Amino acid sequence: MKIIHYCQHVLGMGHFFRSLEIARGLDREEIIFVAGGERPDQPLPDNVEYRQLPGLCMNEQFGGLMPTDPGRELEEVKKERSATLLKIFAEEKPDVFLIELFPFGRKAFRFELLPVLDAIREGRFGDVKVVCSLRDILVERDDGGKHEARVVKYLNKYFDLLLIHSDPKIAALNETFQAFDKIEIPCEYTGFAARKPAKNVRDAIRTDQRVSKDEKLLIASAGGGKVGGPLMESVLESFISLNAPESKLLMLTGPFLNAEKFDALCATAKTHENITIQRFAADFTDLLTAGDAMISMAGYNTCMDILTSNIPAAVLPFAFNHEQRTRAEKLAKYIPLEILDSNSDMSAIIQSLLKRERTTADHTINLQGAQNSAASIRKLRKI
Repeated sequence: MKIIHYCQHVLGMGHFFRSLEIARGLDREEIIFVAGGERPDQPLPDNVEYRQLPGLCMNEQFGGLMPTDPGRELEEVKKERSATLLKIFAEEKPDVFLIELFPFGRKAFRFELLPVLDAIREGRFGDVKVVCSLRDILVERDDGGKHEARVVKYLNKYFDLLLIHSDPKIAALNETFQAFDKIEIPCEYTGFAARKPAKNVRDAIRTDQRVSKDEKLLIASAGGGKVGGPLMESVLESFISLNAPESKLLMLTGPFLNAEKFDALCATAKTHENITIQRFAADFTDLLTAGDAMISMAGYNTCMDILTSNIPAAVLPFAFNHEQRTRAEKLAKYIPLEILDSNSDMSAIIQSLLKRERTTADHTINLQGAQNSAASIRKLRKI
């Protein structure tokens, strides 16, 4: 089975990594992974062929699309992307079109998605099943229901299946999408799509990070990095002020953190041998098994990494909307998760986290989203 998997991340990297995990679950299929944001330096599964569209992104206020290449005009990029996507479909004629988030989000990308969906509906590429891949919690809207009506119209017109990557006992779609009962296509909860850390790698990673058995390793992560600068600054300043020689800090700022902010963090840390600052780590999930505590933003994938690694953690939700805080508050009912705000005493948080032991209790949350998504897609094509 051939699948074209469309993923467009515009601010962080969460959409990319969740989509990649689902592609990994489809390990028997040929995946053409079509992406339109900046590509993180991440190895791809053997069954995945990566196709990069000309890059588009948004700023942290979601203030409209802009090319990732500042030398290009927006309309020029949009025209090229739309033509490229149609060409990929004409050449590949896939069995399944798997779309991440749209039509629940990515309204700004209708210019390239609707022409493809219309062509599929007309049968121009053969029998193509269309599947929406959706995260657990949607961003709130205040438009009198216009957005939800448009979503329902597109789902019922173009799509064959909706996969919701959540455990409904944690987050049910009707909590953030009031028109759920108007959706006419099949809807399936897959469980959360969570990355799995490698087994028995703690000692090797700690040796590589030069962390002794008697030392504590704190990992700080800003996700993609566009909105994580203040959190990284707070963690770094607080860790330095604690002057704890028995602890080390590994800070991952995210590949999209402003270069000046990254350089400033490095300048602050350069005289402290127990602090390492990097932009990104491809083995992030494995790193958490080697760490003793983590402080991060509260995106979907980071929260899943906390669940799979059981690392003592504190998270600072993105303040622009309610999605991350809602997720963190729901998960905190099942695991000992500290939720931060702008007034949190970071030094006290760090001290508290480093004293905690890693929990091994079964939280009973379904984390088989990638495997269950693959099974549902195969069933749709009767494979």
